[in-house]
Amino acid sequence: MARHIPVLTLRTDVFSNVIPLSTVWLLTECMEYRGKQGLWIHHKPETLTALRERAMIQSAESSNRIEGITVAPERLRPLVLGKAIPKDRPEEEVAGYRRALNWIFTRKLPVHIDPRTILHLHSMAQEGMSGDAGRFKSKDNEIIELRPGVGRIVRFRPVSAAQSPDAVRRLCETYNQMVESRTIPPLLLAATFVFDFLCIHPFRDGNGRVSRLLTTLLLQQQDMIVSRFVSLERLVEENREEYYRVLGECSRHWAEGRNQIAPWWNYFLTILRRAYVEFAETVERASSHGAKTDLARQAIHRQVGPFTLADIKAQVPSASLQLLKKVLAELKSRGRVKVMGHGRGAHWRLVRLSDGD
Repeated sequence: MARHIPVLTLRTDVFSNVIPLSTVWLLTECMEYRGKQGLWIHHKPETLTALRERAMIQSAESSNRIEGITVAPERLRPLVLGKAIPKDRPEEEVAGYRRALNWIFTRKLPVHIDPRTILHLHSMAQEGMSGDAGRFKSKDNEIIELRPGVGRIVRFRPVSAAQSPDAVRRLCETYNQMVESRTIPPLLLAATFVFDFLCIHPFRDGNGRVSRLLTTLLLQQQDMIVSRFVSLERLVEENREEYYRVLGECSRHWAEGRNQIAPWWNYFLTILRRAYVEFAETVERASSHGAKTDLARQAIHRQVGPFTLADIKAQVPSASLQLLKKVLAELKSRGRVKVMGHGRGAHWRLVRLSDGD
C-alpha cells in the first residue's frame, strides 16, 4: 500500500510563526560576515589560493569520511587535484565529489534548482561507482541505526521510491516560488530545502553527499562563498554527533508536517558562522608573503595533545613536508613545541600558544 505524500517543511505556514531569537541572531551574524567577505577576498590573494586548495581537499575527504569512506593520506591530494587516477571505489567517490564541487564553483550563470540539477550532482558524485548514478532510487529504503546491545533500529523511513521524484519536484518548485517572493530570509529557505531533501532521501546511496553539495550550491547563489575557502564538510564532520542528533530530532513526525525545524536552522547557521569566523581569522593573521607558512603555524597552534607531521600535513595539504618540517624546527628552536621520538614515529606537542605568530 502506497504511503501518503509527505508534507514538506518548506511551506509558508512554517515561516509565519515567530522565528526564535537565537535564529535571528545567527542570521544577522552570517549576513554581516557576507558583507565583509569582499574585503577579505581582495586582501591577500596568495592566502586565498592556499585556502582554496585546502578547502577542496578537506571537503572531498570529510564529506566521504562522514559516510565511512576513506582513502590513504598520500593519495588524497593527488586525487582531489586531478593528478591521480582512482584505483578503487573509495578513491572514485573522493574524485567524484571533487568533480561536483568544481562544477559548482565554475558556474558563470545561475543554476536553476530543479530535479535535473539534483540528478546531475548525484551523477557527478557517483559516476563510475554504480549503475544508478544520476537516477532516483528504484526500491524503498530506511535509515538504520545499529545500537550496541539493541541491534538494528529503523531510525527513519524516507519517502517511497515511487513517490520520490514527485516529492523532489514539489520541493524544488516550492523553493523557487518562495525565493521569488522575497518575503522569507533566503538562508532559512536554503537550510529548510536541504533538510527536506535529506528526509525525502531520493537516492539509494549518496544522499548525504548530495545534500552537502546542494548546501554549497544554494549558498553560492546567495553570494555566500565562504565554502570556497573553508570546508563546510570538515566543520560538519567535526560536529557529526550534533548533526545526527539535530537531524533525528527535527525529522520526527516529518511526513505528517508536525516536525520541528528551528534546531536545524540553528545548526545550519552555526556551521556557516564558524566557517566565516575561521575565514576571517585566517586571512587577517596571514602575512602578505608565506601564506602556507602561516597556515601551517595556525594548524600547529590548534593542536591538542600529541600530534604527528602527518596530522599537520592533512590539515595543510598545500604545504610541502619540507616546509612543515621547517616550521616545526623554527617553533622548536623558540621553545613553542617539543618532539618525542625520532623518524616516522616522532610525536610533537605544543608547549604554549602565542598570539604573536
